[in-house]
Amino acid sequence: MKLTLFDLDNTLLVGDSDYEWGQFLIDRGVLDRATYEAQNQQYYDQYVAGTLDIHEYLGFALRPLAEHTPEELARWHAEFMRERILPMIGAPARALVKGHLLAGDLCAIVTATNSFVTAPIAREFGVTQLIATEPESRGGRFTGRVAGTPCFREGKTRRVDEWLAAQGRGLADFDPSSFYSDSHNDLPLLERVSRPVAVDPDAQLAAEAKRRGWPVISLRG
Repeated sequence: MKLTLFDLDNTLLVGDSDYEWGQFLIDRGVLDRATYEAQNQQYYDQYVAGTLDIHEYLGFALRPLAEHTPEELARWHAEFMRERILPMIGAPARALVKGHLLAGDLCAIVTATNSFVTAPIAREFGVTQLIATEPESRGGRFTGRVAGTPCFREGKTRRVDEWLAAQGRGLADFDPSSFYSDSHNDLPLLERVSRPVAVDPDAQLAAEAKRRGWPVISLRG
């Protein structure tokens, strides 16, 4: 069997769903623009630079989930999908995912963005397997804390290994195992699969892909 893993933000999406969720809540008046917007941008810049403290960031990003009811969050997310996410999904990304699904690959989206934001996006692509950062919940409400290992950098590799182990499998059981990503933050997982693919890569990943002879593709258009 073939294993195909997809990063989400700036790979399958032309943009970053985590950043856009924060901006959406600001534009809706849910979050205060003066206190939230600059910090949201700062954390995004740290992610791009490879200096993000994921636990510090998650304390910031998951807080709004804890401050509102599940009903409010669900209503806002439906609007977010229509207004922000659907325009970020291009035909090439849809075709890539569909092709792997039709080929019978075991497919999963593997993303640092939390599962509340990303589960509906994975469903939009028709991907049933989502490996994401999990926000903790108790009594039907989010707590604002993370549950388990954040799905970021080395954490992505660990979470994929755990997901496969739960099925009695490992990466070595698949030929090939592929991972599509745009970011140098994903190098730990890109180095583990047998077929790493750089997608509209950032400068650091583009240089690494060239050095190692990895394929480089674009899903923009």
